[in-house]
Amino acid sequence: MAKKSRTKTRTRSKPSPASGWGSALVKGLFQPGRLLVLAAAIVTAMLIRVTVSWLPDLADRDEYIVNATTVEVTSPPRMVPPNFIQQAFERSDMPEQLSLLDESVTQRVHDALQRHPWVAEVSRVSKQAPGRIVAELKYRRPIAMVEVARGVYPIDPDGTLLPPADFTVSDAQRYPLVDGIVSTPQGPEGTNWGDPAVNGAADLATLLESSWEEFQLEKIHCRSSPSDSTPAFELISRGGSRIMWGCAPTEARPGEPDAEQKIQRLRKYLKHFGNFEKPDGPYEIDIRHWQEISRMPLTVGLEKSVR
Repeated sequence: MAKKSRTKTRTRSKPSPASGWGSALVKGLFQPGRLLVLAAAIVTAMLIRVTVSWLPDLADRDEYIVNATTVEVTSPPRMVPPNFIQQAFERSDMPEQLSLLDESVTQRVHDALQRHPWVAEVSRVSKQAPGRIVAELKYRRPIAMVEVARGVYPIDPDGTLLPPADFTVSDAQRYPLVDGIVSTPQGPEGTNWGDPAVNGAADLATLLESSWEEFQLEKIHCRSSPSDSTPAFELISRGGSRIMWGCAPTEARPGEPDAEQKIQRLRKYLKHFGNFEKPDGPYEIDIRHWQEISRMPLTVGLEKSVR
């Protein structure tokens, strides 16, 4: 019996899509035009890298370097020390040199200046070539000197503590004195004293700033204790009279005239008597009454009223 012959059939495998794409990519990539573009890109990148390495480091050039001496600020008042910019840099641990190429340099200078106790506000900081930074500042100004057991401390109209070391004895004598304060500063220089009585005294000194010499005043005395929610004040004249002022200008008490009415009463009194001591003073003068001014010698009982 004859054997059947078996015929083997071979199945051809179809080319995969991936191999087709790869072949097309290779063919396309190695076309002369594309090879030329690729070579040009590689050469350009190498040239840029070499060129950059040859360029000088601008950060080290003088026209891009600033320090405390090359920062220009708004002209400060006389009390502000000449080296206050250097002080601001040191307080903020700033490096001795800064680069104008540093994107954060203006913000760093802004923050350093804002922390200085003499600076109330930094309005603007800008870069200026060559090697300059210009800052527009608003400064704090002294309004009174607060006398406590530890010494005399300057404050501004907001009750902010200013640097005592920046004032000489003669400087301190140019400002109204505030006494009767039992607290001490609650924070460092450049922060609020932290006592309503000091804030009230600062408000009163600010109100009387233009009239201080006219009224021949010597100091503001706080009559209240720390527990009082609304401090009361007296004005002491240079002749020794005591003027019962009452609450701070920003406060109000029932039946008590407002701050402007009190000033008008003081002017009326001076017009009538000439000063706060005539004829037989010094006196205790009370301007807190709603309709009149009362006075009495400091060693005698109630004397008379001025309507």
